[in-house]
Amino acid sequence: MDVKSRNYLLKNRQALEKDIKTSYIMDCMISDEVLTLEEEERVKQQNTQKEQAAMLINIILTKDNNSYRSFYNALLHEGYRDLAELLQDGIPAISSDNGKTSMDGMTSDVRMILCEGGVPQRPVVFVTRPKLVDAIKQKLYCLGNDPGWVTVYGMAGCGKTVLTAEALRDHQLLKDYFPGGVHWISVGKQDKAGLLIKLQNLCSRLEHDSTLSQRPPLNIEEAKDRLRLLMLRKYARSLLILDDIWDSWVLKAFDNQCQVLITSRDRSVTDAVSGKKYEVHVESGLAHEKGLEILSLFVNMKISELPEQANCLVRECKGSPLVISLIGALLRDFPSRWDYYLKQLQNKQFKRIRKSSSYDYEALDEAMSISVEQLNDNYKDYYKDLSILPKDVRVPTKVLCILWDMETEEVEDILQEFVNKSLLFCDRNGKSFHYYLHDLQLDFLTEKNRNQLQELHKNIVNQYKKYYKLDTPVPSQEDCMYWYNFLAYHMAGANMQKELCDLMFSLDWIKAKTELVGPAHLIHEYVEYSSVLDQKDSTVRENFQEFLSLNGHLLGRKPFPDIIQLGLCQPETSEVYQQAKLRAQRQTGAFYLEWINKKSLKNLYRLVVRPHRDAVYHACFSKDRQRIASCGADKTLQVFKAGSGERLLEISAHDDEILCCAFSADGEFVATCSADKKVKIWNSRTGQCRCVYEEHTEQVNCCQFNNRSGQYVLATCSNDTFIKLWDLNKKYCRNTMMGHVNSVNHCRFSPNDEYVASCSTDGTVKLFDVKTCVLLTQVIESHHSTIQYCDFCPGDELVAVALSHCSVELWNIKSLSKVAYCRGHMSWVHCVTFSPDGSLFLTSSDDQTVRIWETKKVCKSSDAVLKSELDVVFYNGEVMILAIYNQKHLQLINGNTDSVIMQTAAQESPISCCCLSEDLQFAAFGQESGTIKVLQLLDGKVLKSREAYRTSVQHCRFTSDCQTLISSAHDSIIQVWNWQLSECVFLRGHKEAVKDFRLLENSKLLSWSFDGTVKVWNLTTGNTEKDFACHGDTVLSCAVSPDGSKFSSTSADKTAKIWSFESSSVLHELKGHEACVRCCTFSPNNKLLATGDDKGEIRIWDILTGALLHFCSPVTADEEPTHGGWVTDLSFSPDSKMLVSSGGFLKWWNVTTGESLQTFYTNGTNLKSIHVSPNFRVYVTVDNLGILYVLQKL
Repeated sequence: MDVKSRNYLLKNRQALEKDIKTSYIMDCMISDEVLTLEEEERVKQQNTQKEQAAMLINIILTKDNNSYRSFYNALLHEGYRDLAELLQDGIPAISSDNGKTSMDGMTSDVRMILCEGGVPQRPVVFVTRPKLVDAIKQKLYCLGNDPGWVTVYGMAGCGKTVLTAEALRDHQLLKDYFPGGVHWISVGKQDKAGLLIKLQNLCSRLEHDSTLSQRPPLNIEEAKDRLRLLMLRKYARSLLILDDIWDSWVLKAFDNQCQVLITSRDRSVTDAVSGKKYEVHVESGLAHEKGLEILSLFVNMKISELPEQANCLVRECKGSPLVISLIGALLRDFPSRWDYYLKQLQNKQFKRIRKSSSYDYEALDEAMSISVEQLNDNYKDYYKDLSILPKDVRVPTKVLCILWDMETEEVEDILQEFVNKSLLFCDRNGKSFHYYLHDLQLDFLTEKNRNQLQELHKNIVNQYKKYYKLDTPVPSQEDCMYWYNFLAYHMAGANMQKELCDLMFSLDWIKAKTELVGPAHLIHEYVEYSSVLDQKDSTVRENFQEFLSLNGHLLGRKPFPDIIQLGLCQPETSEVYQQAKLRAQRQTGAFYLEWINKKSLKNLYRLVVRPHRDAVYHACFSKDRQRIASCGADKTLQVFKAGSGERLLEISAHDDEILCCAFSADGEFVATCSADKKVKIWNSRTGQCRCVYEEHTEQVNCCQFNNRSGQYVLATCSNDTFIKLWDLNKKYCRNTMMGHVNSVNHCRFSPNDEYVASCSTDGTVKLFDVKTCVLLTQVIESHHSTIQYCDFCPGDELVAVALSHCSVELWNIKSLSKVAYCRGHMSWVHCVTFSPDGSLFLTSSDDQTVRIWETKKVCKSSDAVLKSELDVVFYNGEVMILAIYNQKHLQLINGNTDSVIMQTAAQESPISCCCLSEDLQFAAFGQESGTIKVLQLLDGKVLKSREAYRTSVQHCRFTSDCQTLISSAHDSIIQVWNWQLSECVFLRGHKEAVKDFRLLENSKLLSWSFDGTVKVWNLTTGNTEKDFACHGDTVLSCAVSPDGSKFSSTSADKTAKIWSFESSSVLHELKGHEACVRCCTFSPNNKLLATGDDKGEIRIWDILTGALLHFCSPVTADEEPTHGGWVTDLSFSPDSKMLVSSGGFLKWWNVTTGESLQTFYTNGTNLKSIHVSPNFRVYVTVDNLGILYVLQKL
């Protein structure tokens, strides 16, 4: 704000505070966009009307001329005409050039004052940093007419001098505050003789038009005295600028009650002088775009014309204006050296980056080392210890207390010395301090102390071990996160191979670290430090890396899974498995499970990442294969490392679901498009939004960059039927392609960027010319398939197809044969994308995960899949499993040895259900065609066959004598077939389809149906003996009490009931479930009933009273049901003290307390049932991926 306007506000402040009511005035100012909602809130928080007015005026004083005008207009608008008149003369002019403004924005008066005062001219290449310039001006305003000091401080090369000079190029500032002029002295590093010469020159300059020529002062005291008189008498209200002050004793020569602005690397340099003091901290880094602007001005090119190396150079310069200017000046002289200077920066060869006419030091390393040389000797050693700090990390004081074995106060005093000298930066976080080095300072230190780094790393590790001994840090300690993130980094830096292996091959460390920071950082460390970890053998490291890569999505969720149980699922040769088994055996009373048949399962994916909190709609590789971008229903864009899943960027990118994302060919940008109709372009490294396009009128389904680096062209397509082309250097759409008559789902550039292909729900694929946007050809597709997405493998004959039933298929397009079937996702797969070289592909799904697969590994695998309908008989210690294999075969599997004993030939119709006889002589199965067959297990020979139904057979079971087979289908009739006598009895009575049935004693059968009834049948006569109208909705399950006197029913009406067989009446109605009650079971002691519902909740009831005793399934911290969905089956232990349940995975519960004892995470989900051995030690189930699990209690 102009000084004049500011003075009018201050002068009339009392009158304004006394009279105005702020609320309506603020409304006007907010609509003018000069006041923010946060500022309005600050005003409203004040207690009285007067305090609110005072706060509003304080806020206006910090703003520009527009806010003064807006405030004046608001006073007029709200009827405060008399107050508005007080401010009228202070209204700033729209243009303040006084007719004498030159090309660079300065008036001739200002130019003369600065020239006489010795203020440096603008550098040849200059970019504005208005916020910092305004901050310096504001502090100068604060001096008013009083003597005092303004310190502009920051590290070497951050632009202090240029910014200070720029702040003085303000006509109003000089006219109102420093009419006596400005006097600039470049001080630098001086001894007393050098300082005396500077003072003599200044006095001579100030006396140049004096009639009496005086001799130069002979000493510093005399010079100080003469300067005081000159400033007081001849140059009243002038400003003295002391550039590049190193020592506080120098300032004493200028401490003579005048106004002084100084630039320094040392914030504390004014501690030794008196008067008002103000500070401006110059941040160490320029924005990336500003850096590119400086380079473009030096080499006289547009930013868009700069070579690819420009972005890398600016990143390597770490935002330092000095370094960017040094490089720019060198490139101006040697335009072909982009690669050379980039390499020098990457290799920290600062000595080779030389020469800048406007800078005092020969090379960059000299500029930085001179600051360090100013420290006394023991402080230099402490500063050297900082050489091993990780980049971009705020280090808590406690870490350095441990390193130096000192009290907090002593450490803070040492570090404050570094902070004062701009050698270190400090963040205050509540009561604690966190310290960090600028990247260039750290690079300089690392290079300088290269030969001592290993010892320095070793020292910090030894100090950690001495402090913590055998303990590990806990989250309540401020240094905890530092050690979990960087202890391995220090051990690797020290080449402490044994200590690093002990740490990183420990399940305790993995558990503690993943609970705090997730698995991605650990996976990154296994890759990063493999050379140290693999000195003897790489196998162990590979075991642990694979374990984390494939289970990371589980380790990242809450409540945290049992890492020992996860370890027990690893191959038996794995070090992870062996450690887990040893730990499990040592823990008395703990419940752990062995997966007996896991040998048959091969993991085909390399990494599973859970980057989102909702469905992942799209994911893609960057061209160098190092990064993956993903987006989804949670409205965020995530960018993470392809090797470890470590998050690099998270952006809340849109107001609605993000449907697609794409990297530019050079990886610099990521495009996103959304259901909010917008397309946005992001810097893929900083997360800054480059541009927003809003020309589509419906949701935007797909975005795709062209394939050529350096030319940023984006294609997007939408439900509005249009495909649009965008040039990132322009604000508006370059071309629109028309022709589709319905939503356009996908679009792609051809490899040579000459064509765009698109596909639409109108059933066509169209090809357009990019230059002319003319429609060239179209293919009409008549069929409607369930294919979600497909992608071609670069340089191969493979195409990957994502299907709607959780899987991905790989096809050879020449032979038209399926070469691989990839199962792993637990829900719909939305996207499949190959890496640029084709060696990997990734898939994203509704299950919130992104999975990375190795193409070669997947193509070598088999595609055996079991259906979830199976039967199990526990016989003489053997686990015999009858399973449906690849839909058309029946397999008899020995669960103990995981061997297939018998397999039938392929059936003509898919098999829908199967069962075993108790004596393991026979098996039966039903088919989707409605046929039922009985076969001999010894040789798989079909003994009898019957075309029983017109619809798919749902259930079949042998009676205990194995002579009769009972079955049901999608209708209301149950068939009782004596297959040996070829006789059949039909049980007719249900009005709707039969849900299921179970055998009772004395040739009785219990059945339940979608019609809400339960019936008891006599199998001999086929008559109904009892009929229960149980529920007003489908009966989903029934269970019979151990003594045979009662049964329970559960229903879609969210209730369960306990019934008496004898009286045919309901004993208890069990209410409270909030979803369909899907399963139930009685405890063997006949005292308890367990029920499970579709919300993942299990309830334990007292049979005698019907009272609720326990909940077993609280909702987890991730707001996911305990079972990842429905509870589908329940079974008590023989002593009624434990309960096992199936759903999204398996869980074991303590019945007395309702607490979870163990969770077994299956690879897939949706377990339909669990078969439990009589001794409650063996458990068998199949997941929705068709994987069989035979689990045994350890």
